[in-house]
Amino acid sequence: MTASVRAGATVSLPPKTPDELVSMMTHTPVRALSGTVQQTAGLGLPAVPTLGPGTVPGAAPALEFLTGTHTARVYVDGPAKARIQIMDALAERDLVVNQHQVWFYNSADNSATHVSGGTEPATPQEATPAPVPVPTPGTMANHFLTAIKADTRMTVGPSSTIAGRTAYRLDLAPGSADTLVDSVGIDVDSETGLPLAVEVKAKGQTDPAYTLAYTDLSLSSPDAGLFDFTPPQGASVTEKALPAKPTPASSAVPPSPTGKLSHPNLTVTGQGWSAIVALPAGSVPSGITTNPTYAQVMQPVPGGHALTTSLVNVLVLDDGRVFAGMVPLDRLQSAAAAQ
Repeated sequence: MTASVRAGATVSLPPKTPDELVSMMTHTPVRALSGTVQQTAGLGLPAVPTLGPGTVPGAAPALEFLTGTHTARVYVDGPAKARIQIMDALAERDLVVNQHQVWFYNSADNSATHVSGGTEPATPQEATPAPVPVPTPGTMANHFLTAIKADTRMTVGPSSTIAGRTAYRLDLAPGSADTLVDSVGIDVDSETGLPLAVEVKAKGQTDPAYTLAYTDLSLSSPDAGLFDFTPPQGASVTEKALPAKPTPASSAVPPSPTGKLSHPNLTVTGQGWSAIVALPAGSVPSGITTNPTYAQVMQPVPGGHALTTSLVNVLVLDDGRVFAGMVPLDRLQSAAAAQ
C-alpha cells in the first residue's frame, strides 16, 4: 500500500531533526494549491452502500470512507476559498467554499445545499452540510500533531518522492500501550514543509490501515472560477444559514486524529493516543439502531452496539451515550461503566 504513494528509492536530503520537521509543517508558506488526494482505508469493515432505501441521511456517506479507496480533487486559495470534488464510481460530490458562500452538491440525486450568511468567511469544517470526510494530508497531520504531541516518540525515517516532490519522513510512535495505533508516518515536502502524505499502521498488521496522500500536486493558485458554483439545471436546492462561530468554551475542545469534535456536551478523558471522547445520553438519532446500514457495521455488545476497526472503536449504548477512541473496546466499556 505504501508503494502506491512513496515513489522510487530513498532520496538524499540535508539532515533534519524531528523538531525541525514539525517547525517546517507549522510554518509552511503554502496558501494555495491544487491536486489529487487518494485515501485508502483497510480497517476491516465490510463495504458500505452509498445509496439505497432505508439509509440514514449522512450515515452511509460517512461510513463508506472507512472502507476501500477514494479519490478527490482539492483546490485551495487562501483561508476562505476551497473546493473538494469527491469522485465516486456512480456519483460526484462537490464542496465549494467561497468567503461567505458555501455549496454542497451531490450528482447522485442532483441535489444542492447552499449555506450563506455570517460575518466572517466560512471554513470547510464549519460549513459542510453533509459528510465530506476526505481531508488533506495537511489537515490529518495537524490533527495528529495537535492531539498526541505530549505522548509521542518522534524520529526521522527514510526520505522519498511523493507526487513528484522530495519529502522527509517524520515517524510518530505512541508512548502509550493503551492504543490500537502502532505508528504514524508523515511525509513532509522538503521545500515548503507542506505535509504530502500520512500513513497509519495498526498494531498486529503489516500493511497500513489508512493512507492519505497527494498523487499529483501544484502549488500555483487555482483558477478563480473554480470557487464559483451554479447548480445544474433541475437541481433541488436547499437554503441554510451559516452556523455561528464557536464560543470560547466550545472552541477549547481538543481536536481528534479521527475527525472534528464540535458537540457542546462532548467530554474527553485521558490524553494523547489513549484519549476517549464521550457524548451524553440522547446523542444518537432516534431509530438509527434499526437502520440496515447501522446493522451492517455494528456488532451487539452488552448494553448497546459497537463499531470495531483496527484503528478506532466506537461504543453506542442503548441510552444514546457514545464513547470513541483509538483504544480497545474494553477501554470504552470501562469508561462507560465509570460514568
